[in-house]
Amino acid sequence: MRVYLDNSATTKLDENVLKEMMPYFTEEYGNALSVYSLGQNARKAIEDARIKVAKAINADPSEIYFTSGGTESNITAIRGLAYSYRRRGNHIITSKTESPVVLETCEQLEKEGFEVTYLDVDEKGFINLEKLEDSITDKTILITIMYANNETGVIEQIANIGAIARENGIFFHTDSSYAIGNVKIDVKREMIDSLSISAHKFYGPKGIGALYVRKGLKFKKFQVGGHQERNKRAGTENVPAIVGLGKAIELVYEDFEKQIQKTIELRDYFFSEVQKRIKNVYINGDLKRRLPGNVNFSFYDVEAEDVILNLDMKDICVSNGNVCISGSLEPSHVLLAMQVPYDIAKGTVRFSIGKYNTKEEIDYTINTLVEIIEELRKIEKEEKNVCRFAEQCGGNCSGCHK
Repeated sequence: MRVYLDNSATTKLDENVLKEMMPYFTEEYGNALSVYSLGQNARKAIEDARIKVAKAINADPSEIYFTSGGTESNITAIRGLAYSYRRRGNHIITSKTESPVVLETCEQLEKEGFEVTYLDVDEKGFINLEKLEDSITDKTILITIMYANNETGVIEQIANIGAIARENGIFFHTDSSYAIGNVKIDVKREMIDSLSISAHKFYGPKGIGALYVRKGLKFKKFQVGGHQERNKRAGTENVPAIVGLGKAIELVYEDFEKQIQKTIELRDYFFSEVQKRIKNVYINGDLKRRLPGNVNFSFYDVEAEDVILNLDMKDICVSNGNVCISGSLEPSHVLLAMQVPYDIAKGTVRFSIGKYNTKEEIDYTINTLVEIIEELRKIEKEEKNVCRFAEQCGGNCSGCHK
């Protein structure tokens, strides 16, 4: 059987979501800007989806903008707010454990005259709120901190950060791509000014996302050529995908408590069994304030690449967490920022459990993982005991060169 345990990278499309999308590929194919009924049917579908997204995060539909995904939403929010309020200041605060899109956007803004403070995190992955406050200057205009980390699953103190930002008249953006569908978000209660959403993280289609921007805030658009999305994002709307996003976010919160409890039980069982059966394994991130399906292990004396490839040969799909860094199996910037030693970090594997996973699959994964780690450590030990001069002396080495 194939076991998919990389739900943080992407999720399987819910069949009910696909069913909702299909008519907009075939029957209701009108352009949403057209004035005739076929186009207006598409427009209504878009606005219905906007209402569903807004309801999920306690926002107003007028505060929701559809984008191509979390990446575009983050770039639009950070650059859009930074440039719209540049006259008020040029200082941005973020953390060292943000996703690549946030870090690279901030780095680009530095080249364009902005100043950026990159906050450290503790060994559990949290920023220090006192250091956040100390980093604020009279030029600070934006704080951007991830809601939940994509690698370790650590959930930040979002309401506290929002309160600090609001008290100081600073805008607060959060990348919630990995949090939506896993936690309940309330943008009003948590004082969030802008927030990014990616549909394929919660059983929706790829290539579609949303951006929440609090009413009254200005943000500069970076895609011109049309007047869609209230003149903020040019381009013909992807109606089927928008419909899919709306349905997916509606479904994920429909039976939320029951599904999350099931996921947490599988996660905690995974943690417990692996720690019982495998020696020298380290759990990354806080055990309580983390996403329900996130399991992030560092295995001593093995390489993550070897573990991942061996699991793949047994039809188990996992990753090391660096899904946005194509082909990279180096220890992540997240773990290194958390002071995880390089030699330990390089043996890190992320398992992310979703709603379709079963206990049978988790048991199969644990049993397979135990065998793989034992075999890889055995090979590693044997390789360490091989003398590098063995070929010169015909393998009859007495240890004189070791």
